[in-house]
Amino acid sequence: MLTEKEKALIRELQTGLPLCSRPFAELGKKVGMSEDEVLAKVNEFIEKGYMRRIGAALRHRKVGYDANAMIVWNIPEDRIDEIGNKLVRLKDVTHVYKRKPHEKWPYNFYTMIHRKTREECYERAKELADMISEYDYQLIFSIKELKKSSMHYFTENLYNKELDFKSRIKDNAMALKKSDKF
Repeated sequence: MLTEKEKALIRELQTGLPLCSRPFAELGKKVGMSEDEVLAKVNEFIEKGYMRRIGAALRHRKVGYDANAMIVWNIPEDRIDEIGNKLVRLKDVTHVYKRKPHEKWPYNFYTMIHRKTREECYERAKELADMISEYDYQLIFSIKELKKSSMHYFTENLYNKELDFKSRIKDNAMALKKSDKF
């Protein structure tokens, strides 16, 4: 279980690092830790698997990577782990997910790649298919980015939204009950 101080640190980390010469010292001041304590805690979070890394979030379209493709694969169940372990190691494969296939949609494995053109995405998908010896795949391209954000945990705003949602459900249930339609 995370302490309140650890939750405070996570809240600060997920908003981004301060642009200064000692960002971890600045974060420490905000949460009541020394720079060394913050760095130790970040390393602990990584070791425990709470965090994967700290890095910059690049807006790929703004730097010329306009082709954003989800590759959906129909992978034999007995090869999912093997293939997943190969693809997660590739720097240019940004997401790797296993999903449950459906009757009209046989694809059970999803990866994301980003390139400057669609043609480059098709070329990379073929390279990946050759690498893993699987050829039942399709590319789905993004047309427009409608939202891009990360989930923020342990925030007051999220907590208030949850309370507000629960309150509205309760109020709606009471209104229905009073109207005998419940």
